[in-house]
Amino acid sequence: MGEQEVLLSSREYEKLRDELEYLTNERRREVAERIRKARAFGDLTENAEYDAAKEEQALLESQIAKRRNLLKRAQVIRPEDVDLERVNVGCEVTIVDESSGKGFTYVIVGVLNADPSRNRISYRSPVGQALYGRQVGESVRVKLPGGMVTYRIDEIKWVGEDADEATAEEG
Repeated sequence: MGEQEVLLSSREYEKLRDELEYLTNERRREVAERIRKARAFGDLTENAEYDAAKEEQALLESQIAKRRNLLKRAQVIRPEDVDLERVNVGCEVTIVDESSGKGFTYVIVGVLNADPSRNRISYRSPVGQALYGRQVGESVRVKLPGGMVTYRIDEIKWVGEDADEATAEEG
């Protein structure tokens, strides 16, 4: 199974790299110390502190592996690398539901910063996938839980690194 690349803003990439460094250095040291102290309690077969510390270690190693994998697959999106006339990570997109006329504005973000409650959607979400790479004036059909919806793209605005803080409002 081939692994897909992961599109990230440079800020997302830096945050992920910093998290990995923290987990690898500081958290690993803290968990190793907990394991060392728990071993001092004696019999490991009935040592709840040791079991908890080992479970924490397994979770930590899983988090480290996940971040390493994401960084390995990461492609950092920069304005000079993309066609700013097309929907991409870092764009604020205004769309209109063609049947109701209702407008929406979304910020397209990487998978790590998706927050649908703030209208920040991943390029891998159903709406994000439908919009990705499209231009103003194009219509896209999206299968949503309530059925098929057709949206027309009314505006694309590059917000770039500000996409990490942008809070798009429903129109």
